[in-house]
Amino acid sequence: MIKDILVNLSYETSQDDVSNYAISVAKTFDAHIVGTAFSYSQAMVGGIDLSASFILAQQAEAQERAESVATTFDEATRRAGVSGETRRIEASIGDVPTQFAHIARRFDLSVIGQFESGRDHPTKHIVTEAALFESGRPVLIVPFIQKDRLKLDHVMVCWDGSRAAARAVADAMPFLTRSGKASIVIADIQSAKSADLPGADIATHLTRHGVNVTIERIPVSKIDVSNAILSYAADTYPDLIVMGGYGHSRLREFILGGTTRGMLASMTKPTLMSH
Repeated sequence: MIKDILVNLSYETSQDDVSNYAISVAKTFDAHIVGTAFSYSQAMVGGIDLSASFILAQQAEAQERAESVATTFDEATRRAGVSGETRRIEASIGDVPTQFAHIARRFDLSVIGQFESGRDHPTKHIVTEAALFESGRPVLIVPFIQKDRLKLDHVMVCWDGSRAAARAVADAMPFLTRSGKASIVIADIQSAKSADLPGADIATHLTRHGVNVTIERIPVSKIDVSNAILSYAADTYPDLIVMGGYGHSRLREFILGGTTRGMLASMTKPTLMSH
């Protein structure tokens, strides 16, 4: 059940579309939605101390931009008739990802816009990773080209039998039970010709929840899983993709796995990820 949603309010031009999508999710589930608007503070750049006047000017600009995006979000929730609020938070650039992830632990779902290289602040990309690996909650990433509100005619589930995939399916159940149909897509990196049908058990599980399920098996090379998934999505037009988010532990921090990194960089459909 989804009743509490957190959305990261970024300053970029695509934020209105991300906010509108998140609000449509809240409306679908009759949920409360909270927008977080961070104003970044920074005292040093490249190890160089900055003047007090410059720091104050930068902080004032950041606060003004955070206030603007928060006000816009408040107005959007009121127009949509959705229960919502905003939180204006001042934090250093390095602290924002961890703060957002910690806040997200108290919500059913967090919504973040896709990082757009060359336009977005790099912190936005790190916020996505932190929310995925540190919050313990599912993350719904909205591509910067997204214009439509939430639709659930067709949900695509990327299944490999892993713990992360199982977690994603469980977290996405409120979406899946409302879907018109769900395709379980299995990237077969071994191109096996066995009569066994991977994914049959999870298909049975979803069917017992009333989900209309089909199983699709796509042969791919091990290094090209994300491209195969994206290509299949381009051919079948899902409204939502569900998949596990993968990473590798290094010095108690996580780095993105290749498939997850590829999806985050090139996604064209809203994607719910869980770790």
